[in-house]
Amino acid sequence: MRPSGLMRGTPAHGSPVFVVTDIEADGPTPLHNSMLSFASVAIDADGNAHGEFEAVLTPRADRAPNPETMAWWQTQPEAYEAATIGAEPPEMVMPRFADWVESLAGPCVFVAAPMIFDGLWMDHYLDEYAGTRALGGPFKTRQIFRGGGVCLYTMAGTLRGASYLDWGMSKLPAEYYGHVPHTHRAIDDARGFANVLVELFKISRALPPITGTPSDFR
Repeated sequence: MRPSGLMRGTPAHGSPVFVVTDIEADGPTPLHNSMLSFASVAIDADGNAHGEFEAVLTPRADRAPNPETMAWWQTQPEAYEAATIGAEPPEMVMPRFADWVESLAGPCVFVAAPMIFDGLWMDHYLDEYAGTRALGGPFKTRQIFRGGGVCLYTMAGTLRGASYLDWGMSKLPAEYYGHVPHTHRAIDDARGFANVLVELFKISRALPPITGTPSDFR
């Protein structure tokens, strides 16, 4: 685990801190494979940095690498080295990550691109090893995040006004990423996605607000 010494901003009371997270794995699903590494960048909607967290995890003994994924990793030797050097057991890392999230100022919101992949892995590992979840909800467990989280993939597609089949993070201009290359090293990718989130919030704030009577849906 490598928390960073990034300068912290101080969010307004009650303003959320967005924990933008990227994971790397040796296969497509936590049901059969292992998460190799992950990194999170904590940032608010205005782009103020609140810290970073990196970790490399030992593969699970009850899981096996996916051959196709491992063949792809052979084409990414530098990224694979970053995802495997200095590995620690997930039962040590995930509780430390949960503690780090709780140390951040303001309610925290989980962000991933897409939520169905990175979010699924983090939710599974947090549930398995830290007694918590990547999402907030009606769970009788420790809750470190608020709400259902943000799928950056969906947010980028809708705010761009693109049709569903034209959604995708690769469709965004490089300046949205702050020109941070997407290297498949978790911390690089999380930093790039954090920059994208801030740019999308700029678009969101320029839109007219939705008004009307609040729903009583629960």
